[in-house]
Amino acid sequence: MTRTSDPAAESTAEVPEYPMPRARGCPFDPPPALRDLQRETPLTRVRLWDGSTPWLVTRHADQRAVLTDPRVSADMTHPAYPRQAPGGNATLSFIGMDDPEHARLRRMVGSAFAVKKVEAMRPMVRRIVDDAVDDLLDGPNPTDLVEAFALPVPSLVICELLGVPYADHGFFQHNSRTIISRGTTPAQRDEAFGRLARYLGGLVAAKLEDPGDDLLSGLGHRIRAGELTADQATATAVLLLIAGHETTANMIALGTLLLLRNPDQLALLRDSDDPAVATRAVEETLRYLSIAHGGRRRVALEDMEIAGRRVRAGEGLVLPNEIANRDPDAFPDPDRLDITRGARHHVAFGFGVHQCLGQTLARLELEVVYRTLYRRVPGLRPAADFEDIPFKHDGFVYGVHELPVAW
Repeated sequence: MTRTSDPAAESTAEVPEYPMPRARGCPFDPPPALRDLQRETPLTRVRLWDGSTPWLVTRHADQRAVLTDPRVSADMTHPAYPRQAPGGNATLSFIGMDDPEHARLRRMVGSAFAVKKVEAMRPMVRRIVDDAVDDLLDGPNPTDLVEAFALPVPSLVICELLGVPYADHGFFQHNSRTIISRGTTPAQRDEAFGRLARYLGGLVAAKLEDPGDDLLSGLGHRIRAGELTADQATATAVLLLIAGHETTANMIALGTLLLLRNPDQLALLRDSDDPAVATRAVEETLRYLSIAHGGRRRVALEDMEIAGRRVRAGEGLVLPNEIANRDPDAFPDPDRLDITRGARHHVAFGFGVHQCLGQTLARLELEVVYRTLYRRVPGLRPAADFEDIPFKHDGFVYGVHELPVAW
């Protein structure tokens, strides 16, 4: 029988800091402290940068239950919302709202990411990936896979989808990195957001006068119809631009490094003509790496029980997907990379009504990359010692700053 405890009676003097450091030499794996908590204390207090002590939820089943519970809020304006960092302008974005407004705003762009619409983009994604491989092979050897391939591919895809000129990629990539870096000050983060907002707001305004067949033109139409304000359209555009290239770019680079470190799994993927193998490999690497780090954040609106303990209304919740995706109750032998396993029930894209809007497009891009890059460049190998590869321990999106490769 589980015992429901009263958190108000517990001391927070020994509450651990979150996020927790990774073990030296194990950059693919979650912090050991998270493993210990998942096994021994699956719901516990942690201390954030501002001194607040929300609850940390570590088990896969508990996270999925929380993310579908109507008594839990994603409202970033709630005073108890456990923010990842000071500052920021995310409150206009639908990801920081609850239904019905969240659902209303999400529907404004949801059709662009529907399964049939995304599948129709497959020829365009294949062209972009093939062109990027051509450029890689025509360029210097060795080279940095991040700059030469992993970043251009999703940036070109999201630019075509949104209607953003790829010639401006240096500008929006720089500001995106500023926004998602843990080392950014509130003033720097607000300035970077402001620059992107002015840029994208200008593009939306231009498309009001001269619309095209792209998502920003669609947002302009919604403004003209009175369904969106200009500020709401701009915030949505900023969200889609950042999320549409940063997460996928990091997944391409880090997933490639992971596969190069597991040559048996890479051989299974490269040598199979079955498209289902690539599909399963995408899900397994998403599970294993869980690029979006820092934990999804929520607030309890009512008293509730999680993992046998009482959480009171107004208390914050942090749900780190990287440890939920290594839960042995959900994924047997979770620390073993196995691209033949069925891993689609991972929470790399979240779960419930707030799960990632662009997950279908991200899956398509990764699948095309996995079926193209390693076949066309079969001799791909790291061009630096593993210990010298710089991992992104300083951001909310995990990956590598550089990945030197040769072939």
